[in-house]
Amino acid sequence: MLSHDQIWGAIDALADRYQMTPSGLAKRAGLDATTFNRSKRVGADGRERWPSTESLAKILAATGANLDEFISLVASIGRQAVRQRTIPLIGFAQAGTGGFFDDNGLPSGNGWDEVAFPDISDERVYALGINGESMMPLYRDGDTIVVSPAALVRRGDRVVVRTIDGEVMAKELKRKTLKTVELASLNPEHPDRVLQLSEVSFIARVIWASQ
Repeated sequence: MLSHDQIWGAIDALADRYQMTPSGLAKRAGLDATTFNRSKRVGADGRERWPSTESLAKILAATGANLDEFISLVASIGRQAVRQRTIPLIGFAQAGTGGFFDDNGLPSGNGWDEVAFPDISDERVYALGINGESMMPLYRDGDTIVVSPAALVRRGDRVVVRTIDGEVMAKELKRKTLKTVELASLNPEHPDRVLQLSEVSFIARVIWASQ
């Protein structure tokens, strides 16, 4: 969803790109010089005012910019507005070795790197870097997945499972009972798995992936 700040920020950025002030851009487009003033962006009643599609069309024509260029500015403003923080990152292969998780499946110890991620309420999320092609076509070598130990896991979710023996796998949860966990492989060349619940160290849901 596009925000009020994104649209107006993109207009300001477009003016700056073509070495004009917002007022200068308005005049170049044949609009009143005050059309894009900051005082015009919020009404006297406090409600947000949005630029008209006619105004947007006129400034694009005046600058020679196309709609794709304007949309890219909107997206850029949106990315800048998203607060980010760093979360722990480790390679998928390393996650199977000892010392990287505590008894609750949370990152612990040294050896973790960090990666930027949008600031969400879950303070326990972490990232795993995908190594190899065993999870293709869904996850490829070099992708990063973000895992939430706190997220509720349901049938059909993509999950990361770690066994008591240290094996780590990314699968789709088919079924979970009081005794077993049934997992569907993400790669059709690899078999599905059925694990005894007593074999499982933790199951955590994948909430995001870079692809």
